[in-house]
Amino acid sequence: MLNVHKLWMFSGLCVIVIIILYFQSEIARLEDNYRKLEYRLAQTHSESRQFFPKSLAKGDDDLVVIYNRVPKTGSTSFVGIAYDLCKKNHFKVLHINITANMHVMSLNNQYKFAQNVTRWQDVKPALYHGHMAFLNFERLGTSSKPIFVNLIRKPLDRLVSYYYFLRNGDNFRPHLVRKKHGDKMTFDECVERSQPDCDPTNMWLQVPFFCGHSAQCWKPGSLWALEQAKRNLVDHYLLVGVTEEMLDFITVLESTLPRLFKGATEHYLNSNKSHLRQTSSKIEPSQATIDKIQESTVWKMENELYEFALEHFKFVKKKLLSRENNGVAQTYFYEKIRPK
Repeated sequence: MLNVHKLWMFSGLCVIVIIILYFQSEIARLEDNYRKLEYRLAQTHSESRQFFPKSLAKGDDDLVVIYNRVPKTGSTSFVGIAYDLCKKNHFKVLHINITANMHVMSLNNQYKFAQNVTRWQDVKPALYHGHMAFLNFERLGTSSKPIFVNLIRKPLDRLVSYYYFLRNGDNFRPHLVRKKHGDKMTFDECVERSQPDCDPTNMWLQVPFFCGHSAQCWKPGSLWALEQAKRNLVDHYLLVGVTEEMLDFITVLESTLPRLFKGATEHYLNSNKSHLRQTSSKIEPSQATIDKIQESTVWKMENELYEFALEHFKFVKKKLLSRENNGVAQTYFYEKIRPK
């Protein structure tokens, strides 16, 4: 009799857990739908009260966006959306393929690339993407500048993902053999044995990607590089999102650059693009490993840039979604135009 009573109690608990999980799922789904609706209302309200001269509207066709994507930050998922939308929204997507996957261009290629991107009218509007460091177009004497966007990820998460990616590949090209294929050493074991593949200096990538083409940018632990990366992030990037908030990154871009990203939020939510290129068989590091990595100067600097980018992104996102006391989204419009 006692066993039957326990069985009933266990069954009841299972039912309660299932109900709770179901409602959590429904709440998450409704929050996503509410967020989509909120962005659409903000964008519609803004467009209805603004005046766009014909010359400005035509200028959208000259739009050039460069996404100098940092490896293992969810960039394949984001680029997949752009490739899906480019035909519908009438823009070009171009991959920047640099010899031997180098992240820094030679000086003559920097100049040629800058001139080519700004003058190649046949492919405008366009989104360029590739694993390359930030390039300052002002320094290269171009008459116009492209818009830069990027994503950044927690530095240790990115390193662990890349470590297992080299050994186990991913679900994007599952049959491609990576250069560390067959190596069964875990990340924890690698750190314990002080192997080069898990050395904290390998995290020095997001700072130099935002810092640029200066030699100082690529010196692990350079304070100058970190400060330059922060300045570039604020001064030269339209938007820098974080991998953990990919949806918000996409919806802010859609609201800001609808010429390219119209429909991106809905596409991301209703397609399989949100889960492209997941590293296979990834084992989360132990707390002891995390503590050891976080003692390093490189992790502290990379994490400082990540936290800086996250705070800035939240500020940008909050301003987009902010409401006045009357519940109306922020907008701007022109009035008192004289002479009539």
